[in-house]
Parts: sequence; C-alpha cells; structure tokens
Amino acid sequence: MDYLTIALAKGRLGQQSAELFKEIGLGETLDLKSRQLVFIDTANQLKFMLLKNSDVVTYVDNGVADIGIVGRDMVEENQTKVYQLHPLQFGHCKMCIAGKKGERVYKNNTVLRVATKFTASAKKFFDSKEQVIKIIKLNGSVELAPQLGLSDVIVDIVETGNTLKANGLEVLETMYEIYPMLIANRIAYKFKMAEIDGLINRIKMQEENSNVKNY
Repeated sequence: MDYLTIALAKGRLGQQSAELFKEIGLGETLDLKSRQLVFIDTANQLKFMLLKNSDVVTYVDNGVADIGIVGRDMVEENQTKVYQLHPLQFGHCKMCIAGKKGERVYKNNTVLRVATKFTASAKKFFDSKEQVIKIIKLNGSVELAPQLGLSDVIVDIVETGNTLKANGLEVLETMYEIYPMLIANRIAYKFKMAEIDGLINRIKMQEENSNVKNY
C-alpha cells in the first residue's frame, strides 16, 4: 500500500499539527505521548513520522517524507527547494534582530557582530542590506551575547518579547514573519498531487469554518 508520508515536528508545533489533522478527521492513530516515532493511519493511507524540528525539511527534501509541517524559519534556514504549499493559521511569531536599546543595526563599513543559530538567514538578510557582519554561532542562551560583550546584536525567533525584556534587550528590526508551512517534496508532489491537494483543501475548509465561528 502506497501511503502518503507526513513529517511532523516534535514539541508544541507537532501537537498543534496533530490537533489540526484530527480536526479534519485524519491521524486518529497519532499519540504524541507515546515513545513511538512512526504512526500508521491505515484507513486513510497515511504514515506520520515525528522528527526533530530542524530535520523535517531534510526528510522532505530527500524524499523520505512526501510532505511535512515545519516553521518557515526552518525552510529559510535550510535554503532547500521544497515546495511551500500552504501557510497555516497557528504558531505565528517573528524572526528579529534584537539588542540593547539604542544599538545600531547598520554600521556602514564597521563589522556588526551577530550571535545566532540561524546563520544562513542572518547572512542572507544582512547581505541584502550590504552590512558586513561577523556571525557568532550559538545554539542556546543567545540573549546573553550582547550583555556579555560577545556580540552587538542577536538574530532569533521572538514570540512575546518577554525573554528579551528580561535580559535587557529589545527588538530592533523584524526580518520576517514566521508561521507553520505545509511543504512538499517536488517529485512526491508531481506523483501524489491529487492526495496532497485534497489534504490541503480539507485544511482550508477547516480554517474557513474556524474563521466563521470566530467572527
């Protein structure tokens, strides 16, 4: 049996994605509280796999998964050629440049020190602004970098801004909006277009119904 294979991220995004599928009548076998990483929905010919958020794009890009749900930040950071098919209506936040109040983001010919784990996104953005930067790659506690003199600014995901404020930082500029995106492998989309588009249409109908209820 040829299943449509769907990659979901672990954590809150995975939970929200699982709830979305169950709202449209799919993925009843998904149990995020178990230790399983693969779930089969035989009735609907679906196979779900739970992955680390940063790996969803890789699995889809390499054709192990046909489609996936992942934050736009991961798509931008991986710079792959997956199809970005449909933005989803939950989990919105922003990729921002943050630093101490009054810090200058653009320093003409001076090198700007940027601490981030989103190195590709930072380089692409500052290149577009013709600002020379030195990237300092950090995998955690990035907010400490400006405070301890390691960097001038940071590039990171911001949802409420409370963590920045607690560490004496503020948003200096928004780079782009982040939202969960349904992505597809290019070859898989060619051969499974009907199934994938059918799934997207079910999601769109659910979103429209939710918007009407909330109106």
